[in-house]
Amino acid sequence: MSDVAAIHNLVQKRNELKNEIAKIIVGQDVVVDQILLCIFSGGHALLVGVPGLAKTLMVNTLAQALGLDFKRIQFTPDLMPSDILGSEILDESRQFKFIKGPIFSNIVLADEINRTPPKTQAALLEAMQERSVTIAGENYKLDLPYFVLATQNPIEQEGTYPLPEAQLDRFMFAIKLEYPSFAEEVQVVKRTTSDIKNTINPLFTAQEIIDFQHLIRRIPVADNVIEYAVTLVSKTRPDNPLSNEFVKNYLDWGAGPRASQNLILAAKANAAFNGKFSPDIEDVKAVATGILRHRIIKNYKADAEGITEEMIIAKLV
Repeated sequence: MSDVAAIHNLVQKRNELKNEIAKIIVGQDVVVDQILLCIFSGGHALLVGVPGLAKTLMVNTLAQALGLDFKRIQFTPDLMPSDILGSEILDESRQFKFIKGPIFSNIVLADEINRTPPKTQAALLEAMQERSVTIAGENYKLDLPYFVLATQNPIEQEGTYPLPEAQLDRFMFAIKLEYPSFAEEVQVVKRTTSDIKNTINPLFTAQEIIDFQHLIRRIPVADNVIEYAVTLVSKTRPDNPLSNEFVKNYLDWGAGPRASQNLILAAKANAAFNGKFSPDIEDVKAVATGILRHRIIKNYKADAEGITEEMIIAKLV
């Protein structure tokens, strides 16, 4: 199949996928779109939202529709690295045998990642970056495609271990979940309190998703679009000549080069989803908020004046 035909196929499959997800999930179109951008770009996502907004259900539904293995890890303060990576045990024949942990799956939901100590967070983040884990000197490759979706509750911060900036940077997107509208919530209550069960049909194989990830990387990008993305990221750095007074007033730190790479990758995926054969500046703007939101660090003045990350990004694009 030529790349042109493959992009037409991707557009069709993505529309079918959204229809399949809509059987279970009401609304949350923007969230689903960003998660799909992330999966087909080969990145990971951080989902920030209050409890009860169907984060787990959304990921579970997505995994079923994509035809992938899914595991959920509930992060708690006493969780150890071996609880997620796996450990060696002595079997009945007195040989050491490795029992794989829940990280060995295509889609891993790390529920409330900020509830567990840094040692366990680091074990997960290493697997995200390297797509492999090393236990007792033995290297084990993770099955591809591999996607981690971590959730955070923005309300309760007592007794939590917030992710350091360097580790937040590993996530391609930070996606905010908002409360549903009145009509959506009525629909949610109707669906979840009845005895009707919708079945989700798997639309992809693991190999198909890997092929689409390679297709997106092959999409050509014009130099002016890459320059726009790099300029946008440079503008977030207060000590950069390109930044404006607003940034200098309200930001302590800006985004690093990983943001520029992710902007272009996500713009390619966004273009492909819309049937375009090359991304333009509009595609970069479309993905900018989700990619920059967790990479810029506000100062005390911004907090005191109620300036949000979204307001700062809106001044730059």
